[in-house]
Amino acid sequence: MPAPDTAIPIPPGLLERLKAIGSGTLTTELFRRGLKQCFLVGLKPMNPNAAKFAGEAVTMRFIPTREDIDTYDTLTPHPNPDNLQWEAVERIGPGQVLVVDSRNDMRAATAGNMLLTRMMVKGAAGVVTDGGFRDGLEIAKMDFPAYGRGVVASTRLSYHHAADLNVPISCADVAVYPGDILVGDGDGVTVIPRKLAAEIADAGEAREAFEAYLGYRIAAGEGLYGVYPPTPQVRADYAAWQAAGSDPAQAPRIRAEAVS
Repeated sequence: MPAPDTAIPIPPGLLERLKAIGSGTLTTELFRRGLKQCFLVGLKPMNPNAAKFAGEAVTMRFIPTREDIDTYDTLTPHPNPDNLQWEAVERIGPGQVLVVDSRNDMRAATAGNMLLTRMMVKGAAGVVTDGGFRDGLEIAKMDFPAYGRGVVASTRLSYHHAADLNVPISCADVAVYPGDILVGDGDGVTVIPRKLAAEIADAGEAREAFEAYLGYRIAAGEGLYGVYPPTPQVRADYAAWQAAGSDPAQAPRIRAEAVS
């Protein structure tokens, strides 16, 4: 197993910077670095008004339940080191996001509003599962990012056994390692290797500023060819636009002057 990246420090402000960058930009910059699929396909925010987050991954792995082990009595009061679901919630810290490998199986809930409330008041960044949640109406009103495939009333014990914490997992068929950085923007969740997080933030901010400029020109009536993807001339126009103060209204004028 590869060595975890958790020893790499997260610079102050990095998570907030990543939180402001869209998933399309993040996945493009990851693709440029050879990572083809880091987006958790099919996962949606339970509350679209509380969708944006960035956090450090704490992982939990489910396996199928077994009736002689996963009984109602399993849910004994804390502390209970055998109840890894409760242990994950109690151990999670500020700025961390619980990422759960539910085997893409939403026949039983990954968690409900009580566990999410506990994580929320502890300052966790959010929770992500490739399964479902129970208490959907309550979670949809919470100011807490929670991503999953949908809502199911059945208790976790019906189909899921929490087998491991902080091990590499698959979530929505994407590898997630403890300490990875996850970013949600409403469209979905992107997984960023921790060692690339600062680099992706720098590149992502630069790309979004540049693409905003390209968008102004397309909106002004220019065609795609010659603008998107940008030619060297377009990049020179962008530099001139930045030097002129980055006024959106000036983007078409600067282009017209460049070709006159």
